[in-house]
Amino acid sequence: MSACERALEHAKNLGIEECESILSKQRITTVRITDSEIVEVKQNLENVLGVRIIHQKKIASAQTSILEEATKAVDQALEFAKFPKPKKYWRALPSEFKKNSQPENLFDKKLSEITGSQASDIAQAMINSALDQKISTISGSINIVSERFEVANSNGLSCNDDATYIAGVINADSEIGDSPVSGFSQSSCRMLASFHPETIGEDARQMCISSINPQKCEQDTYSLIFEPYAMGEILAFVIADNFDLKTYAEKLSCFSEKIEKKIAVENFNLMDDPHAPDGIGSKIFDDEGMPTKPRPLIEDGVFKNLYSDLYNAFKENKEPSGNARRPASPMGRGAEPIPYPAPHNLRIIANGMTQDEMIKDTKKGLLIGRLWYTYPVNPIKGDFSCTARSGIRIIENGQIKNPGKSFRIVHNLPTLLQNISAIGNNETNVQQWASLPSITPSVKAEGIKIVPI
Repeated sequence: MSACERALEHAKNLGIEECESILSKQRITTVRITDSEIVEVKQNLENVLGVRIIHQKKIASAQTSILEEATKAVDQALEFAKFPKPKKYWRALPSEFKKNSQPENLFDKKLSEITGSQASDIAQAMINSALDQKISTISGSINIVSERFEVANSNGLSCNDDATYIAGVINADSEIGDSPVSGFSQSSCRMLASFHPETIGEDARQMCISSINPQKCEQDTYSLIFEPYAMGEILAFVIADNFDLKTYAEKLSCFSEKIEKKIAVENFNLMDDPHAPDGIGSKIFDDEGMPTKPRPLIEDGVFKNLYSDLYNAFKENKEPSGNARRPASPMGRGAEPIPYPAPHNLRIIANGMTQDEMIKDTKKGLLIGRLWYTYPVNPIKGDFSCTARSGIRIIENGQIKNPGKSFRIVHNLPTLLQNISAIGNNETNVQQWASLPSITPSVKAEGIKIVPI
C-alpha cells in the first residue's frame, strides 16, 4: 500500500468525511557556477507527503517527509481541524479524473537518468561558450528535476504523473570600460534535446560585450521593446494576479468588473496554456486532480476568463477552472497540503513580427533584456514599478545606437496593454526563480516614461 493509500485508509477509519493525499517524489540535480568554474554538483532525493482533510466543513492539513508516518500526518491534520471555522460554501473534492488530451514532450527518460557528470558537462558547455577576453567572470546554475507526482482522495480520485524539467542561467560580467556591465541568458524546457547550453552562454556573452561603455538613458518618454525574459517578469509579477478569481472577487484586480470588456489592443491575446509542448507548467491535471485545458484570459483585447482552484471557486459559487498549484523548488510539483490558484503557463500568443522589424520600426526607443525588482505599487489601479538592468539598447530612427545604463519604470498595466504596438514571433519559455512559468515573445509598447538611475 502506497503512502497516499495509507493516509486515505486511515482517514476513512477515523470517520473523516473527506481526505486528500499528495505525494511528490523528486530527484534534483544542481550544478552551480562561480568565478567561471563549476563549484558544486549535487543530487538530492526529496519525498514529501501532504494531507488535507475536510471534516464538518472544517479544512486542516499536515505534511511529512517521512512517508512511513503517513497516518501520523492524518492524525495531526485532524487535531488541527479543531481550530478553524467551518467553510459552509465547501462542496467536495473531485471524484474522478477524465483525461481530455495529452500534452507532448513533458517527460524525458534521459533527464530522469542524468548523472552528475553529465550535468557538469552541460554546465561546462555553457561556461565555454560565454568565455571571452572581455568577460571578467561567469556565474550561473543548472537545475534538473525528475519527479513522480500523485494526488488521491477519499472520493475515489487517483492521478499520477511523471515529469522532467531542466533550466539553466548564465551571468557574464565585464569590468572593461567606464563601469561594470553584465549579460544574462536563460533557458528552460522539459526535454534534453530542447536545451542548448552553447546558446545560453553565447547570448550572455554577446549581451555583456555589447553593453560595455553604456550611455545614460535620458529621462523621457520612449517606445519600449521588452524581450521575452523581461516580458516574462511582467507576466509573473504584475499581470497574473489580476486574472485570479479570488483577487477579482475581492476587487483587488485592476480589471475588476471588466469581464467581456476591452482591456488591451485588439491583436493582443493572453491565455493560460497547460498543454503547451515542452512548457514548464504544462500538465494534464492540476494539483487537485482536476483536468486542465487551455483558457483564454484576453482574447482580441477583450477580458474573457478568470482562473481558480476548488476552494476559491466554491467560495464565489463558481466552477473551478483546474488551476490549483502546489509548486516545488526549483521546479515542478510539491506536496504543500493547501494549494493556491495560479496559471500553468501564462502565454502571450506570438504575432509574426521579428524583433529586428520592431527595432527598425522604432524612432525613439529602448530595448530591454532583463528587469529586476518588478512589483505592483497600487494593484487596484494597476500601477507597477520595475528596474531595467541588463541588455539595454538605445534605439534611434530604427537602429541600435548605444548600450544604455539602468533606469526605473513606474507605469500602469491597463495603460500598457492599451498601448502595445507590436508583438514578436520569438516565443520563449521563461521561468523566473521561484515564480510562475510563462511563454512569451518580445512585446513593444508606446509612451512609457523612464527615470535614469
